[in-house]
Amino acid sequence: MFMLRTALFSSLLLVSTTLLAHHGGSHDGDSGDHDSRIEISQPWTRATPPGAGAGGGFVTITNHGDQDDRLMGVTTPITERSEIHTMEMDGDVMRMAPLPGGIELPAGSTVTLAPGGLHLMFMELPAPIVEGEPVPVTLEFQHAPSIDVELHVLPPGASPEGAASEGMSHSHPVH
Repeated sequence: MFMLRTALFSSLLLVSTTLLAHHGGSHDGDSGDHDSRIEISQPWTRATPPGAGAGGGFVTITNHGDQDDRLMGVTTPITERSEIHTMEMDGDVMRMAPLPGGIELPAGSTVTLAPGGLHLMFMELPAPIVEGEPVPVTLEFQHAPSIDVELHVLPPGASPEGAASEGMSHSHPVH
């Protein structure tokens, strides 16, 4: 009976936590005074051609909290290898570089991941990213709970400003 009660409690806790993360419920983070309200907006990526080994993901992250946070990682079911990257000048050549320490999200700030700068990198793609088929990702933070979001897939070379994609302005706040 104890094991059944424990399993039931664990299941309810998991469902409650998932609902809070997806519907903007309250979360205290690591400390009692940490407001971990993170908002994700403009989640998108571009379709990739067959045989492409990598693709990028882009979002805007707003930290409405009163404490700094950090985007630490990203996972997605479309590949086993995804990282957070930046673009850096190496002499006259622009090169990508992973950010194992994540991206700083100062309290009250907005950080945009965009082509040519900070971005999510999906590597060793086993199949192309297909236009119109959303890409689910989980963004992992140092303090705030992880946030599940779907990246809208635009045509190759497109950007949200140049594409009429309904739902692009939807945001996913977590309080």
